[in-house]
Amino acid sequence: MKVLIVGGGGREHAIAVSVAKSRKVEKIYCAPGNAGIAQIAECVPIGVMEFDALAAFAREKEIGLVIVGMDDPLVGGLTDVLEAAGLRVFGPRKNAAILEGSKAFSKDLMKKYKIPTAAYENFDTPQAALAYLETASMPVVLKADGLALGKGVLICHTREEARAGVKTIMEEKQFGDAGNRLVVEEFLTGREVSVLSFVDGRTIRTMTSAQDHKRAGDGDTGLNTGGMGTFSPSPFYTREVDDFCRKYIYQATVDAMAAEGRPFQGIIFFGLMLTENGPRVLEYNARFGDPEAQVVLPRMKSDIVEVMEACIDGRLDEIELVFEENAAVCVVLASGGYPVSYGKGFPISGLEHFNGRDDVFCFHAGTKQQDGKIVTNGGRVLGITALGSDLRTARAQAYEAASWVSFEKKYMRHDIGKAIDEAEV
Repeated sequence: MKVLIVGGGGREHAIAVSVAKSRKVEKIYCAPGNAGIAQIAECVPIGVMEFDALAAFAREKEIGLVIVGMDDPLVGGLTDVLEAAGLRVFGPRKNAAILEGSKAFSKDLMKKYKIPTAAYENFDTPQAALAYLETASMPVVLKADGLALGKGVLICHTREEARAGVKTIMEEKQFGDAGNRLVVEEFLTGREVSVLSFVDGRTIRTMTSAQDHKRAGDGDTGLNTGGMGTFSPSPFYTREVDDFCRKYIYQATVDAMAAEGRPFQGIIFFGLMLTENGPRVLEYNARFGDPEAQVVLPRMKSDIVEVMEACIDGRLDEIELVFEENAAVCVVLASGGYPVSYGKGFPISGLEHFNGRDDVFCFHAGTKQQDGKIVTNGGRVLGITALGSDLRTARAQAYEAASWVSFEKKYMRHDIGKAIDEAEV
Protein backbone atom coordinates (compact mmCIF):
# COMPACT_ATOMS: atom_id res chain seq x y z
CA MET A 1 0.00 0.00 0.00
CA LYS A 2 0.91 3.68 -0.20
CA VAL A 3 1.25 5.57 3.09
CA LEU A 4 1.08 9.31 3.77
CA ILE A 5 2.63 10.65 6.99
CA VAL A 6 1.53 14.12 8.06
CA GLY A 7 4.24 16.13 9.82
CA GLY A 8 7.87 17.09 9.44
CA GLY A 9 9.74 16.54 12.70
CA GLY A 10 11.84 13.94 14.46
CA ARG A 11 8.76 12.00 15.51
CA GLU A 12 7.58 11.73 11.91
CA HIS A 13 11.07 10.63 10.79
CA ALA A 14 10.99 7.85 13.42
CA ILE A 15 7.51 6.84 12.25
CA ALA A 16 8.69 6.81 8.63
CA VAL A 17 11.65 4.57 9.49
CA SER A 18 9.30 2.10 11.20
CA VAL A 19 6.75 2.25 8.37
CA ALA A 20 9.49 1.56 5.82
CA LYS A 21 10.16 -1.78 7.55
CA SER A 22 6.60 -3.00 6.97
CA ARG A 23 6.13 -5.68 4.34
CA LYS A 24 2.77 -4.08 3.50
CA VAL A 25 4.18 -0.76 2.31
CA GLU A 26 5.30 -0.05 -1.24
CA LYS A 27 5.71 3.76 -1.11
CA ILE A 28 5.78 6.48 1.57
CA TYR A 29 4.83 10.12 1.14
CA CYS A 30 5.31 12.78 3.83
CA ALA A 31 3.76 16.24 4.08
CA PRO A 32 5.75 18.39 4.46
CA GLY A 33 8.61 16.17 5.70
CA ASN A 34 12.24 17.22 6.11
CA ALA A 35 15.67 16.47 4.67
CA GLY A 36 16.04 13.21 6.60
CA ILE A 37 12.57 11.91 5.81
CA ALA A 38 13.25 12.69 2.13
CA GLN A 39 15.84 9.88 2.12
CA ILE A 40 13.12 7.23 2.55
CA ALA A 41 9.92 9.01 1.45
CA GLU A 42 8.69 11.43 -1.18
CA CYS A 43 8.12 14.76 0.56
CA VAL A 44 5.31 16.99 -0.70
CA PRO A 45 4.98 20.72 0.08
CA ILE A 46 1.61 20.62 1.82
CA GLY A 47 1.23 22.12 5.29
CA VAL A 48 -0.16 20.05 8.14
CA MET A 49 -3.14 22.40 8.55
CA GLU A 50 -4.05 22.38 4.83
CA PHE A 51 -6.76 19.79 5.34
CA ASP A 52 -8.47 19.97 1.94
CA ALA A 53 -5.14 19.87 0.09
CA LEU A 54 -4.04 16.83 2.11
CA ALA A 55 -7.33 15.05 1.38
CA ALA A 56 -7.09 15.84 -2.35
CA PHE A 57 -3.49 14.62 -2.53
CA ALA A 58 -4.28 11.40 -0.66
CA ARG A 59 -7.20 10.62 -2.95
CA GLU A 60 -5.18 11.45 -6.07
CA LYS A 61 -2.33 9.14 -5.03
CA GLU A 62 -4.71 6.41 -3.80
CA ILE A 63 -3.19 6.43 -0.33
CA GLY A 64 -4.09 3.33 1.66
CA LEU A 65 -3.19 4.73 5.08
CA VAL A 66 -2.73 8.28 6.39
CA ILE A 67 -0.77 8.62 9.64
CA VAL A 68 -1.23 11.96 11.39
CA GLY A 69 1.84 12.58 13.53
CA MET A 70 1.23 16.04 14.98
CA ASP A 71 -1.10 17.43 17.62
CA ASP A 72 -2.35 20.59 15.86
CA PRO A 73 -3.99 18.86 12.88
CA LEU A 74 -5.46 16.14 15.13
CA VAL A 75 -7.01 18.66 17.51
CA GLY A 76 -8.15 20.69 14.50
CA GLY A 77 -10.05 17.75 13.02
CA LEU A 78 -7.87 16.49 10.16
CA THR A 79 -8.91 12.89 10.77
CA ASP A 80 -12.59 13.84 10.35
CA VAL A 81 -11.88 15.63 7.05
CA LEU A 82 -9.84 12.73 5.66
CA GLU A 83 -12.38 10.12 6.73
CA ALA A 84 -15.14 12.14 5.07
CA ALA A 85 -13.08 11.90 1.87
CA GLY A 86 -13.15 8.11 2.16
CA LEU A 87 -9.59 7.65 3.47
CA ARG A 88 -8.26 5.33 6.16
CA VAL A 89 -6.63 7.39 8.89
CA PHE A 90 -4.57 6.54 11.96
CA GLY A 91 -5.17 9.23 14.56
CA PRO A 92 -8.10 10.26 16.77
CA ARG A 93 -11.05 12.26 15.52
CA LYS A 94 -11.46 15.83 16.72
CA ASN A 95 -13.89 14.95 19.52
CA ALA A 96 -11.34 12.47 20.94
CA ALA A 97 -8.19 14.54 20.33
CA ILE A 98 -9.59 17.01 22.87
CA LEU A 99 -7.95 14.68 25.40
CA GLU A 100 -4.76 16.58 24.52
CA GLY A 101 -6.33 19.73 23.09
CA SER A 102 -7.82 20.85 26.41
CA LYS A 103 -6.09 20.23 29.73
CA ALA A 104 -9.25 21.40 31.49
CA PHE A 105 -11.25 18.70 29.68
CA SER A 106 -8.74 15.98 30.54
CA LYS A 107 -8.57 17.01 34.20
CA ASP A 108 -12.38 17.05 34.46
CA LEU A 109 -12.50 13.63 32.79
CA MET A 110 -10.04 12.19 35.31
CA LYS A 111 -11.99 13.67 38.22
CA LYS A 112 -15.30 12.29 36.91
CA TYR A 113 -13.96 8.78 36.34
CA LYS A 114 -11.67 8.70 39.40
CA ILE A 115 -8.45 8.35 37.41
CA PRO A 116 -5.52 9.28 39.70
CA THR A 117 -4.18 12.79 39.02
CA ALA A 118 -3.09 15.92 40.86
CA ALA A 119 -5.67 18.12 42.57
CA TYR A 120 -6.55 21.12 40.41
CA GLU A 121 -8.87 24.00 39.57
CA ASN A 122 -9.78 25.50 36.16
CA PHE A 123 -10.10 29.24 35.54
CA ASP A 124 -11.51 31.33 32.68
CA THR A 125 -10.33 34.74 33.90
CA PRO A 126 -7.04 35.97 35.38
CA GLN A 127 -8.94 37.65 38.22
CA ALA A 128 -10.46 34.36 39.38
CA ALA A 129 -7.11 32.58 39.13
CA LEU A 130 -5.34 35.29 41.13
CA ALA A 131 -7.97 35.21 43.84
CA TYR A 132 -7.58 31.43 44.17
CA LEU A 133 -3.79 31.69 44.37
CA GLU A 134 -3.95 34.00 47.39
CA THR A 135 -4.93 31.03 49.57
CA ALA A 136 -3.46 28.11 47.61
CA SER A 137 -0.55 26.12 48.99
CA MET A 138 2.75 26.62 47.20
CA PRO A 139 4.34 25.43 44.99
CA VAL A 140 1.74 25.12 42.23
CA VAL A 141 1.82 24.25 38.54
CA LEU A 142 0.18 26.59 36.02
CA LYS A 143 -0.87 25.04 32.71
CA ALA A 144 -2.20 26.79 29.63
CA ASP A 145 -5.34 24.88 28.67
CA GLY A 146 -4.59 24.44 24.96
CA LEU A 147 -1.70 23.31 22.78
CA ALA A 148 1.58 25.12 23.47
CA LEU A 149 4.28 22.97 21.84
CA GLY A 150 5.01 21.33 25.18
CA LYS A 151 6.00 24.67 26.73
CA GLY A 152 2.80 25.99 28.32
CA VAL A 153 3.61 24.75 31.84
CA LEU A 154 5.03 26.92 34.61
CA ILE A 155 6.19 25.62 38.00
CA CYS A 156 5.74 28.39 40.57
CA HIS A 157 7.41 28.06 43.95
CA THR A 158 6.13 31.31 45.46
CA ARG A 159 2.91 33.31 45.34
CA GLU A 160 4.79 36.08 43.52
CA GLU A 161 5.92 33.63 40.82
CA ALA A 162 2.36 32.33 40.52
CA ARG A 163 0.93 35.83 40.04
CA ALA A 164 3.54 36.52 37.37
CA GLY A 165 2.70 33.21 35.73
CA VAL A 166 -0.99 34.09 35.46
CA LYS A 167 0.00 37.36 33.79
CA THR A 168 2.32 35.54 31.37
CA ILE A 169 -0.26 32.94 30.35
CA MET A 170 -3.63 34.71 30.54
CA GLU A 171 -2.86 38.40 30.06
CA GLU A 172 0.28 38.60 27.94
CA LYS A 173 -0.79 35.43 26.07
CA GLN A 174 2.79 34.17 25.74
CA PHE A 175 1.33 30.85 24.56
CA GLY A 176 -1.38 32.42 22.41
CA ASP A 177 -4.98 31.26 22.65
CA ALA A 178 -3.81 28.21 24.61
CA GLY A 179 -3.86 30.58 27.60
CA ASN A 180 -7.53 31.56 27.32
CA ARG A 181 -8.16 29.07 30.12
CA LEU A 182 -5.81 28.14 32.92
CA VAL A 183 -5.37 24.99 35.01
CA VAL A 184 -3.84 25.50 38.45
CA GLU A 185 -2.56 22.17 39.67
CA GLU A 186 -1.08 20.65 42.81
CA PHE A 187 2.69 20.28 42.52
CA LEU A 188 3.66 16.60 42.55
CA THR A 189 7.11 15.18 43.24
CA GLY A 190 8.57 11.89 42.08
CA ARG A 191 9.91 10.26 38.93
CA GLU A 192 8.36 11.21 35.61
CA VAL A 193 7.65 8.39 33.17
CA SER A 194 6.02 8.36 29.74
CA VAL A 195 4.06 5.40 28.42
CA LEU A 196 2.78 5.35 24.83
CA SER A 197 -0.12 3.15 23.83
CA PHE A 198 -2.11 2.03 20.80
CA VAL A 199 -5.90 2.27 21.20
CA ASP A 200 -8.78 1.09 18.97
CA GLY A 201 -11.66 2.68 20.89
CA ARG A 202 -12.07 -0.23 23.31
CA THR A 203 -8.77 -2.09 23.60
CA ILE A 204 -5.41 -0.63 24.66
CA ARG A 205 -1.94 -2.03 24.09
CA THR A 206 0.86 -0.21 25.89
CA MET A 207 4.38 0.16 24.53
CA THR A 208 7.64 0.23 26.43
CA SER A 209 8.25 3.06 28.91
CA ALA A 210 10.42 6.15 28.37
CA GLN A 211 11.54 9.32 30.14
CA ASP A 212 11.90 12.75 28.52
CA HIS A 213 14.07 15.71 29.55
CA LYS A 214 12.13 18.94 29.02
CA ARG A 215 14.46 21.61 30.41
CA ALA A 216 16.94 23.23 28.06
CA GLY A 217 19.98 23.07 30.34
CA ASP A 218 22.02 20.46 32.17
CA GLY A 219 20.72 19.61 35.61
CA ASP A 220 17.15 20.33 34.50
CA THR A 221 17.78 24.08 34.40
CA GLY A 222 16.52 26.70 31.96
CA LEU A 223 13.28 26.97 30.03
CA ASN A 224 10.95 24.15 29.07
CA THR A 225 11.47 22.86 25.54
CA GLY A 226 9.78 20.32 23.31
CA GLY A 227 12.29 17.80 24.70
CA MET A 228 16.10 17.67 24.77
CA GLY A 229 16.47 13.90 24.93
CA THR A 230 14.97 10.72 26.26
CA PHE A 231 15.67 7.11 27.17
CA SER A 232 13.79 3.81 27.19
CA PRO A 233 12.92 1.83 29.20
CA SER A 234 12.57 3.66 32.50
CA PRO A 235 14.19 1.69 35.33
CA PHE A 236 11.57 3.18 37.65
CA TYR A 237 8.63 1.73 35.71
CA THR A 238 8.40 -1.51 37.62
CA ARG A 239 5.98 -4.42 37.31
CA GLU A 240 4.19 -3.06 40.38
CA VAL A 241 3.78 0.36 38.75
CA ASP A 242 2.57 -1.25 35.52
CA ASP A 243 -0.01 -3.33 37.36
CA PHE A 244 -1.37 -0.22 39.12
CA CYS A 245 -1.58 1.78 35.90
CA ARG A 246 -3.31 -1.01 34.00
CA LYS A 247 -5.88 -1.31 36.76
CA TYR A 248 -6.58 2.36 37.47
CA ILE A 249 -5.32 4.48 34.55
CA TYR A 250 -4.89 2.93 31.09
CA GLN A 251 -8.10 1.01 30.44
CA ALA A 252 -10.00 3.45 32.67
CA THR A 253 -9.06 6.31 30.33
CA VAL A 254 -10.12 4.40 27.20
CA ASP A 255 -13.42 3.42 28.86
CA ALA A 256 -14.02 7.00 30.03
CA MET A 257 -13.60 8.41 26.53
CA ALA A 258 -15.97 5.80 25.13
CA ALA A 259 -18.52 6.56 27.85
CA GLU A 260 -18.35 10.24 26.94
CA GLY A 261 -19.20 9.45 23.32
CA ARG A 262 -15.64 10.20 22.24
CA PRO A 263 -14.17 6.79 21.34
CA PHE A 264 -10.41 7.15 20.96
CA GLN A 265 -8.57 5.44 18.10
CA GLY A 266 -4.87 6.17 17.75
CA ILE A 267 -2.09 6.89 20.23
CA ILE A 268 -2.63 7.88 23.85
CA PHE A 269 0.53 9.15 25.51
CA PHE A 270 0.36 8.89 29.29
CA GLY A 271 2.62 11.34 31.11
CA LEU A 272 2.94 9.92 34.62
CA MET A 273 4.44 11.03 37.94
CA LEU A 274 5.45 8.19 40.23
CA THR A 275 4.67 9.76 43.61
CA GLU A 276 5.08 8.24 47.06
CA ASN A 277 1.30 7.75 47.01
CA GLY A 278 1.33 5.92 43.68
CA PRO A 279 1.30 6.87 39.98
CA ARG A 280 -0.60 10.01 38.94
CA VAL A 281 -1.44 11.24 35.44
CA LEU A 282 0.34 14.51 34.64
CA GLU A 283 -0.96 14.83 31.08
CA TYR A 284 -2.35 13.05 28.08
CA ASN A 285 -1.17 13.48 24.51
CA ALA A 286 -3.13 12.24 21.51
CA ARG A 287 -0.10 11.19 19.41
CA PHE A 288 3.42 9.81 19.66
CA GLY A 289 5.67 11.86 21.91
CA ASP A 290 8.62 13.72 20.45
CA PRO A 291 11.36 12.64 21.26
CA GLU A 292 9.82 9.58 22.97
CA ALA A 293 8.98 8.03 19.59
CA GLN A 294 12.68 8.17 18.72
CA VAL A 295 13.55 5.66 21.48
CA VAL A 296 10.36 3.59 21.62
CA LEU A 297 9.85 2.83 17.91
CA PRO A 298 13.42 1.59 17.22
CA ARG A 299 12.84 -1.02 19.96
CA MET A 300 9.50 -2.24 18.51
CA LYS A 301 9.59 -5.59 16.70
CA SER A 302 5.90 -5.61 15.69
CA ASP A 303 4.88 -4.35 12.23
CA ILE A 304 3.68 -0.80 12.94
CA VAL A 305 1.36 -0.72 9.94
CA GLU A 306 -0.37 -3.93 11.00
CA VAL A 307 -0.88 -2.49 14.49
CA MET A 308 -2.26 0.80 13.14
CA GLU A 309 -4.69 -1.00 10.83
CA ALA A 310 -5.89 -3.11 13.76
CA CYS A 311 -6.61 0.14 15.65
CA ILE A 312 -8.63 1.51 12.73
CA ASP A 313 -10.57 -1.75 12.33
CA GLY A 314 -11.30 -2.21 16.05
CA ARG A 315 -9.39 -5.50 16.34
CA LEU A 316 -6.43 -4.49 18.46
CA ASP A 317 -7.33 -7.31 20.83
CA GLU A 318 -5.86 -9.66 18.18
CA ILE A 319 -2.45 -7.95 18.35
CA GLU A 320 0.42 -8.64 20.74
CA LEU A 321 3.03 -5.86 20.81
CA VAL A 322 6.59 -7.14 20.93
CA PHE A 323 9.66 -5.08 21.85
CA GLU A 324 13.37 -5.87 21.85
CA GLU A 325 14.97 -6.72 25.19
CA ASN A 326 17.36 -3.79 24.89
CA ALA A 327 17.56 -0.06 25.63
CA ALA A 328 17.68 3.21 23.68
CA VAL A 329 18.87 6.74 24.41
CA CYS A 330 18.21 9.83 22.28
CA VAL A 331 20.24 13.05 22.54
CA VAL A 332 18.75 16.10 20.81
CA LEU A 333 21.11 18.40 18.95
CA ALA A 334 19.63 21.89 18.99
CA SER A 335 20.54 25.31 17.68
CA GLY A 336 22.14 27.60 20.26
CA GLY A 337 19.51 29.90 21.76
CA TYR A 338 16.67 27.38 21.54
CA PRO A 339 13.89 27.59 22.70
CA VAL A 340 13.91 31.42 22.55
CA SER A 341 15.76 32.61 19.43
CA TYR A 342 18.17 30.82 17.14
CA GLY A 343 19.64 30.97 13.67
CA LYS A 344 18.82 28.73 10.72
CA GLY A 345 20.54 27.69 7.51
CA PHE A 346 23.77 26.31 9.01
CA PRO A 347 25.27 23.42 6.96
CA ILE A 348 25.35 20.07 8.80
CA SER A 349 28.35 17.72 8.44
CA GLY A 350 28.96 14.16 9.58
CA LEU A 351 25.61 12.65 8.61
CA GLU A 352 27.28 10.03 6.43
CA HIS A 353 28.48 8.20 9.57
CA PHE A 354 24.92 6.88 10.11
CA ASN A 355 24.59 5.26 6.68
CA GLY A 356 24.00 1.52 6.86
CA ARG A 357 23.84 1.43 10.67
CA ASP A 358 21.04 -0.35 12.52
CA ASP A 359 22.27 0.45 16.03
CA VAL A 360 22.43 4.24 15.75
CA PHE A 361 19.92 6.57 14.10
CA CYS A 362 19.97 10.22 13.13
CA PHE A 363 16.37 11.42 13.19
CA HIS A 364 15.94 14.78 11.48
CA ALA A 365 13.72 17.32 13.24
CA GLY A 366 14.56 20.78 11.90
CA THR A 367 16.43 20.31 8.62
CA LYS A 368 16.00 21.08 4.93
CA GLN A 369 17.83 20.74 1.63
CA GLN A 370 19.42 23.98 0.43
CA ASP A 371 21.80 24.35 -2.51
CA GLY A 372 22.56 20.64 -2.45
CA LYS A 373 23.37 20.61 1.26
CA ILE A 374 21.40 19.65 4.37
CA VAL A 375 21.09 22.71 6.65
CA THR A 376 19.48 23.52 9.98
CA ASN A 377 15.87 24.70 9.83
CA GLY A 378 14.58 24.68 13.40
CA GLY A 379 15.38 24.84 17.10
CA ARG A 380 15.63 21.10 17.56
CA VAL A 381 17.72 19.99 14.61
CA LEU A 382 18.52 16.28 15.04
CA GLY A 383 17.78 13.44 17.45
CA ILE A 384 20.70 11.04 17.81
CA THR A 385 19.40 7.67 19.00
CA ALA A 386 21.52 4.65 19.93
CA LEU A 387 20.52 1.13 20.90
CA GLY A 388 22.42 -0.92 23.45
CA SER A 389 22.13 -4.01 25.59
CA ASP A 390 21.42 -1.74 28.57
CA LEU A 391 20.84 1.95 29.26
CA ARG A 392 24.42 2.83 30.09
CA THR A 393 25.71 1.23 26.90
CA ALA A 394 23.07 2.96 24.80
CA ARG A 395 23.83 6.33 26.43
CA ALA A 396 27.55 6.06 25.79
CA GLN A 397 26.93 5.18 22.15
CA ALA A 398 24.41 8.03 21.73
CA TYR A 399 26.90 10.63 22.96
CA GLU A 400 29.66 9.17 20.80
CA ALA A 401 27.37 9.36 17.76
CA ALA A 402 26.37 12.92 18.68
CA SER A 403 30.03 13.88 18.38
CA TRP A 404 30.05 12.76 14.73
CA VAL A 405 27.75 15.63 13.73
CA SER A 406 28.71 19.29 13.45
CA PHE A 407 26.94 22.55 12.64
CA GLU A 408 27.40 26.13 13.77
CA LYS A 409 26.08 26.83 17.30
CA LYS A 410 25.29 23.15 17.90
CA TYR A 411 23.90 22.73 21.41
CA MET A 412 22.94 19.70 23.50
CA ARG A 413 22.48 18.63 27.07
CA HIS A 414 25.29 16.50 28.47
CA ASP A 415 23.26 14.69 31.12
CA ILE A 416 20.49 12.95 29.20
CA GLY A 417 19.70 9.78 31.14
CA LYS A 418 21.13 11.12 34.40
CA ALA A 419 18.42 9.14 36.20
CA ILE A 420 20.06 5.98 34.92
CA ASP A 421 22.85 6.51 37.43
CA GLU A 422 20.33 6.92 40.23
CA ALA A 423 18.78 3.48 39.71
CA GLU A 424 20.04 -0.08 39.85
CA VAL A 425 19.99 -1.11 36.20
